[in-house]
Amino acid sequence: MLIQILLRGLLPFIIMNVIAIVLYYQNKTHDAKGTFIASFIVLILGIASLIYNIEEWSILRKTVLHFLVMLLTIYPILLVSGWFTLISMKDYFVVFLLFLGFGTVSWLIFFILFKFTSN
Repeated sequence: MLIQILLRGLLPFIIMNVIAIVLYYQNKTHDAKGTFIASFIVLILGIASLIYNIEEWSILRKTVLHFLVMLLTIYPILLVSGWFTLISMKDYFVVFLLFLGFGTVSWLIFFILFKFTSN
């Protein structure tokens, strides 16, 4: 399990942060900040994907827990990232809809991929 955490989350996080540091020292601070923020998203996604390795749980339970983890971590990161203009509650709702849309499409793609590769 520890090796999976390292491979899925920590290793990409470290690599992306090295890239962010290089960008920063090249005076590409905007790109460095974006890469740094994306590295946290990758870290969380990598570690949270381990939820789907718990064989005793139903797909519904895994999906609900994964969604809650994403909602409590990724959504706030998106809000503070500076990637979106957040002036009104409508703006926060639009970001939430994007979060749901990308999450749903990603979940469906991976569900289909794993369904076909596991048979």
